[in-house]
Amino acid sequence: MADETPRSRMLSAAHGTWTTAHRLARGLSLTRVQTLVATLAGIASISGAALSAVEFARGGNTGELVAIVQAAGSHRIVTDATVEILNTQDALVATLTPDATGRATQELKEGTYVVRVSHPRYAVEARRIQVTPQQTIEVRTNLRAGSSSPVNRAVDKGVSAVRRAFRF
Repeated sequence: MADETPRSRMLSAAHGTWTTAHRLARGLSLTRVQTLVATLAGIASISGAALSAVEFARGGNTGELVAIVQAAGSHRIVTDATVEILNTQDALVATLTPDATGRATQELKEGTYVVRVSHPRYAVEARRIQVTPQQTIEVRTNLRAGSSSPVNRAVDKGVSAVRRAFRF
């Protein structure tokens, strides 16, 4: 008799669970199922909108520029160069100086920019870039010997003209 008590309890519990599930299934009408599905769809929609709002607030329309400045030929890092970022109307957006590794980084809004790298001992290098959201664009600049100073360029042109005139 002691063996039947646990078995009868298990059967009773199983019967009770089955009865409850059967009553629940009988009580569900098509209207209730539609309401449940619509509620779950609404929750998913609101969650998606909230996630999009968070992404928008974080500045999802920005990308990152990484400028690497080296000397042409030797690939020696040029840390004291000036990296200027200009928009399409030639307005200055940012001025950067490369770090010890020759890198300068800046987060920029989506769009077209001109990256101009200058140094007194090197010729100016300029490149047009397109920044896209959530992307990193790397610009490697190899500065060539020459001068980016307007005074030095004028003197160099004058010296060149004199050398041509006297043919030496």
